[in-house]
Amino acid sequence: MAETVFKFLNVQSWVEFWWVAFGLFGQLLFTGRFLVQWIASEKAKRSVVPLAFWYFSVGGGVILFTYAVYRQDPVFILGQSMGLFIYLRNLWLIYAERRNTPV
Repeated sequence: MAETVFKFLNVQSWVEFWWVAFGLFGQLLFTGRFLVQWIASEKAKRSVVPLAFWYFSVGGGVILFTYAVYRQDPVFILGQSMGLFIYLRNLWLIYAERRNTPV
């Protein structure tokens, strides 16, 4: 059974298996953000980007960045690091606006 899974995932050891599982979890978080955004937009009948979208983006981005570093993939590392900056900046702007908005 393990041999079949290893072959399917193209891994040679349990360490590599767990890294691939970690990367897949990050990708699931990344996919989840689109589902969150889609559901929120359908409910509002307009395009909406909920706060959870940015948290899913950061979570998925951190995991995928870590996975890319482990895999030593410079293209993947660059792509995820740029995305992380944008996701964190959006959260910063959202919370800055909330701090400056009178209740």
